[in-house]
Amino acid sequence: MKQLFGLISLGLLLFSCGSSNKSAEVDKEKPVIESRAPLPDPSIYANTITSEELRDMLMVYASDEFKGRDAGTPSEALATDYLKNYYKDEGISSPKSTSVSDYLQKVPIKELRFPDATISVDGQSFKLIEDLTVSQGNTSETFSASEIVYVGYGIKAENYSDYKNLNVKGKVVLAKAGEPKDANGNYITTGTSEGTKWTNGRQARRTKEEAAKEMGAKAFILFEPESFETLASFYKRFQNSDRRSVGLVDENDKFLSFVIGDNLAKALYNEIGESADPKVLSKSIKIDLKRENAELKSHNVVAYIPGAELPNEYLIISAHLDHVGVQDGEVYNGADDDGSGTISVLEIAEAFQKAVENGHRPKRSVVFLHVTAEEKGLLGSRYYADSDPVFPLDQTIANLNIDMIGRVDPKHENDRNYLYIIGSDRLSSDLHQISEEVNNKYTKINFDYTYNDPKDPNRFYNRSDHYNFAKHNIPIIFYFNGTHADYHRPGDTPDKIEYDLMENRARLVFYTAWELANGVSRPVVDKAEVTKP
Repeated sequence: MKQLFGLISLGLLLFSCGSSNKSAEVDKEKPVIESRAPLPDPSIYANTITSEELRDMLMVYASDEFKGRDAGTPSEALATDYLKNYYKDEGISSPKSTSVSDYLQKVPIKELRFPDATISVDGQSFKLIEDLTVSQGNTSETFSASEIVYVGYGIKAENYSDYKNLNVKGKVVLAKAGEPKDANGNYITTGTSEGTKWTNGRQARRTKEEAAKEMGAKAFILFEPESFETLASFYKRFQNSDRRSVGLVDENDKFLSFVIGDNLAKALYNEIGESADPKVLSKSIKIDLKRENAELKSHNVVAYIPGAELPNEYLIISAHLDHVGVQDGEVYNGADDDGSGTISVLEIAEAFQKAVENGHRPKRSVVFLHVTAEEKGLLGSRYYADSDPVFPLDQTIANLNIDMIGRVDPKHENDRNYLYIIGSDRLSSDLHQISEEVNNKYTKINFDYTYNDPKDPNRFYNRSDHYNFAKHNIPIIFYFNGTHADYHRPGDTPDKIEYDLMENRARLVFYTAWELANGVSRPVVDKAEVTKP
């Protein structure tokens, strides 16, 4: 799982790059013509998921030989080879897609070298780290403008927009953190007192950036004092570190985004702290960004079992294949994070394939998706969902995402039979009900919904790959055992995995997937977001 803060996540925090929304071309599938026997008790196939097989595979996948599976490195290539060869050996198909070759979907990530950036306002120059940080910016770019459009909070929602009657196409846009409240202290966009995507830290920054980009802005400048101090501190450490930053890069995307501190904010608009009224500012501004990038080889691994009756409806079961590599000479094996999820997906795939071999092909297609660069900012899943969906998103019925299910966190040392369930009710009441009923019938795990609370400060809902599907209003469930002392440490080794727990948790995901893949109808989305984050 990706850390919320830290140098490892700089690929998103500091250098995340925009992407296009083109859809991948997929061959039109026809119903599979074969004899399909009445569905049996799924326990027959769930029971093929065993602690012994999980252990045998994870001992290899999280061994020192794989050197922590850092995205874009030869060690990650070992991991992708392991995964694709598994699917080949099991006879599970590679998608018939122009964007997938032999189970591998290329993800265009690059090592983002430390940038050099200045912003000049009316001839006064402001520098990187001291006054500004770069949030988005793919390549070197220099341009000048004679005016800036101040858009208040920079919000563009269905019931409230700071962009009303403003033309920002090709212009520099300035906004500030936060969002307005009504007389009762509730946020205007939602009518509640709960934090929203316009106020929740990095999510708010991304949402405001995307709003400006959607409106055609050339550059977006966000005054967010608290975040700026944190980001500037990361920059200082990153400048003198041998750690890499990785991001998605679209060379044709010229959109720039910056987070700035007090001095630059006052130079741009002295009343920014007091005023939220949009206006055009007559300011001479020059932006100069210099950056060199190095292309990396990185891939998502995609396999699937075509459905018998509704092959053009897809259930995605996912886990991230990467970890954080080797640091200071030590291998970070990532056995729990996310070797446990990765190997569980393989075992679940094998269980479905055994059912197929016995004449019990699922009604809908089941996709097994292993995404790269989760630790760099959910990049593999973001590329799949935002730029190149191998299977149409509007025909994707749900995403079951497994990220760490092999250990016990301190809270549950005396209650091992638990699992955190996150997101099951955020978009679909149907999905939540299915999840509960399946567990009560088969696995009887104690579900802990602590981290499902939108107010939870850990914000795990935003921190793993399911989020990139949820933001497209695809129902999700995130399965998670919580953090522990070895989280993102060299001690996350396969000998510490509690394989009996991993077995039961993986079976839970299989049972839930079986129900979704074979159900009468897809889960209804009855709690859709009005706009995408």
